[in-house]
Amino acid sequence: MKTFAELNFPGRLIAVEGLDGSGKSTQIYLLKRWLELQGLKVFFSEWNSSDLVKSATSKGKKRELLTPTTFSLIHATDFADRYERQLVPLLRAGYVVLCDRYIFTAFARDTVRGCPPKWVRGIYSFAALPDLTFFFKADLEVSLHRILDGRPELKYFEAGMDLRLSSDSYESFRIFQGRILEQYLAMSTEFNFLVIDANQRVEAQQSLVRQLMSARVALSKYVLPK
Repeated sequence: MKTFAELNFPGRLIAVEGLDGSGKSTQIYLLKRWLELQGLKVFFSEWNSSDLVKSATSKGKKRELLTPTTFSLIHATDFADRYERQLVPLLRAGYVVLCDRYIFTAFARDTVRGCPPKWVRGIYSFAALPDLTFFFKADLEVSLHRILDGRPELKYFEAGMDLRLSSDSYESFRIFQGRILEQYLAMSTEFNFLVIDANQRVEAQQSLVRQLMSARVALSKYVLPK
């Protein structure tokens, strides 16, 4: 698999990955605002956001109808739709595309849910690799605390309750997200993740993200013409 730069796309794709509650969404939002303030051509896309399948996913989750395979295929359909309609055209047009989660989310989650790793990767074999992937590595307790700071309880699927790991949602979260963390760590060398200590203050993480971004991407090439 090659990156978009290696495939000679004019644009660059930057992805963030991490556990639920790791703070990755906050970091990519701050990065987006920083790039926009510099006048760059920026587009943002997030996991499971395609209009084509979002309502079907939502209904399936509410009724707890989704098997691991169905879950995997729905997310793959969502990703393929966004990839063809948004990501590739904008990268061809010379945009910096920011993705809150990319194919690695599926590689980690779907495998933990019991789908064969080779099968999962095969589904996404059409996709090029990001030019930079930031992995926000947070302790499980830190992630759990951040989630519960924002809302009163864990969501059914983020806690892995569908896997019947534990009747206690907090314990299920620790087991499920712990297994996902193991998958991410195994991928970090294979896919050259830029690992960020997500236990740090938000400002310290963002400073490092900006430094790495500036060092590895020629940002001046993506400024909108005046």
